Amino acid sequence: MRSFSSHLGSPSSRAIALIDGNNFYVSCERVFNPKLEDRPVVVLSNNDGCAVARSAEAKALGIGMGQPWFQIQEMEMTHGLIGLSSNYTLYSDMSQRMMTILGQFSPRQEVYSIDECFLDLSGMDIDRTATAQKIRHQVRQWIGIPTCVGIGASKTQAKLANHIAKKRSEWAGVCDLTALAEHQIDRLMGSIEVGEVWGVGRKLNEQLQTLGIHSVLDLKRADPKVISRRFSVVLERTVWELRGVACLNLEDITPPRQQIISSRSFGKPVWYLPDLKQAVTAYMSRAAEKLRRQGSVAGGVQVFIRTSPFSAKPFYGNSITLPLITATDDTRVLVKHVIQGLERIYQPGHDYQKAGVMLLDIRPKGQGQITDLFADMEQGDLFGRPSQQNDMERIGVKNNADQLMQVMDAINARMGKHTVKLAGEGFKPHWAMKRNRHSPAYTTDIHQLATVSAC
Repeated sequence: MRSFSSHLGSPSSRAIALIDGNNFYVSCERVFNPKLEDRPVVVLSNNDGCAVARSAEAKALGIGMGQPWFQIQEMEMTHGLIGLSSNYTLYSDMSQRMMTILGQFSPRQEVYSIDECFLDLSGMDIDRTATAQKIRHQVRQWIGIPTCVGIGASKTQAKLANHIAKKRSEWAGVCDLTALAEHQIDRLMGSIEVGEVWGVGRKLNEQLQTLGIHSVLDLKRADPKVISRRFSVVLERTVWELRGVACLNLEDITPPRQQIISSRSFGKPVWYLPDLKQAVTAYMSRAAEKLRRQGSVAGGVQVFIRTSPFSAKPFYGNSITLPLITATDDTRVLVKHVIQGLERIYQPGHDYQKAGVMLLDIRPKGQGQITDLFADMEQGDLFGRPSQQNDMERIGVKNNADQLMQVMDAINARMGKHTVKLAGEGFKPHWAMKRNRHSPAYTTDIHQLATVSAC
């Protein structure tokens, strides 16, 4: 995918489309369970804690984003509400399928999130509204996900147009601002609160309100230099974007993360060190996969544990950071170090509620393998992989750590997560997060495929 920056032009020559999956998590669940159609449905966060996705019917009941499940659970009986545990394996797979379909409509695609992507339609001799409707129809027909499409001269305009397409039924799921006259765009912007602008959060919204900037149109007409002085260059760019001048660019490829964190709350309290070891082993295994996926190595690890801050019992929480002599992406080495750290901070007698790991000092693989802590030493790691590899290669045997990690990742990518894992993760851990309402892995596990029964 090429960068949008190489295709900048005048507002009239540019057309950026944002395609967004409607209530994406709920829509994924409905594809394989038609009984959920027209029913109020919420998808819950880890440990079935709170609502992170809501169907239109659930929103109509007044259920808010992030509302705790215990506050709305009674609606199961009173309003037929259905609560489902999050099934990220399903959502990720459905997202990849949707993005593959969308990528056929433009050579310049930028995936923004699990359910959103931008397409550059600039310079294409097409009826944009008709093309957008074709996109919606094809995604719906091929994978069952409903979508809305917004088109604008900039990404900010495209996001705003998508909001209009989603919230106002008269647009039939597609809003193309590039097809409207300036006064028509201004009329639409004047009817939308400034808080709906991409990047304007609650705090910034409140600050803008105090300056008399209440609508999107108000922000569009604000003096960019004043906005820059009072707020930031980023918000100044947003003003220009609302005017149709493209100046916000996303990266084609997401920059490598400088820190990778993997943590979870436990489904039930954990008391004993062996159970905590299983948990941090599992978390580090996931973190190491992400590290290898972006082609990086880590020069340090951190592990933390804590009890519940809301418990009547005394609180205990602690963490420890351990530098590595040689930066690595080997799951086995990373797990060994976090286990050592865990043993140093663990205190018996506590009912632990959460644990997590973090990869630090991340850099591209092959660059600066010796970590900063030992950068002033001429020799490498006396007992680490580089020395071992040199010795092995002298007798004709190659170090197989990289190959082993590649094979593990390939098997898990093809056969499903956790197909191959370290024994230290355990097999049926009782501490695993609660997922009592979890739907099957319809698309990634052959044993959980949807079945059709004859009536």
